[in-house]
Amino acid sequence: MADPDVVVRAGGPVDVEAICGFGAQVIPDHYAPLIGDEAAAAQVRDWWSVERIGAAVAAGLVVVAERAGTIVGVGQRGTDGRAPVIYKLYLAPEVRGHGLGRRLIDALVAQLPPDADRIRVEHFAANERAGAFYEREGFAVERVEPSPTGDPRRAVVWRARRLH
Repeated sequence: MADPDVVVRAGGPVDVEAICGFGAQVIPDHYAPLIGDEAAAAQVRDWWSVERIGAAVAAGLVVVAERAGTIVGVGQRGTDGRAPVIYKLYLAPEVRGHGLGRRLIDALVAQLPPDADRIRVEHFAANERAGAFYEREGFAVERVEPSPTGDPRRAVVWRARRLH
């Protein structure tokens, strides 16, 4: 059941610090058991900096889920040059399993041009919970890219969903 107190909206410049703080809080606990402490820390360092998040927000690529003034979810899209891609879709543990992930996907899709015919998503192979979620949301596996580290947990699974 959806939480009526959670608002999904476009991220704005005033949200950048809170989005970065959300990433610093949620990402290590989520990824450390899947890919190790150092790789989890690298995810925060490489992808949740004020510079990266600020640029994505300025480009209109970020949506947030907010409850009582606190960020409880973040979605970010971009492109791989061929199709729109969801690069971030994270929820605070206490709000998972209530349809909020779907709401974030819907908000990201709503931002796409009307002629976009599909959207892609990528996730680590070790993130089986994400894989199952994306499968339920209609994203089919396109390919799996081995990790440059050789760690199979860090292989990247690419999925796509048709929009029309």
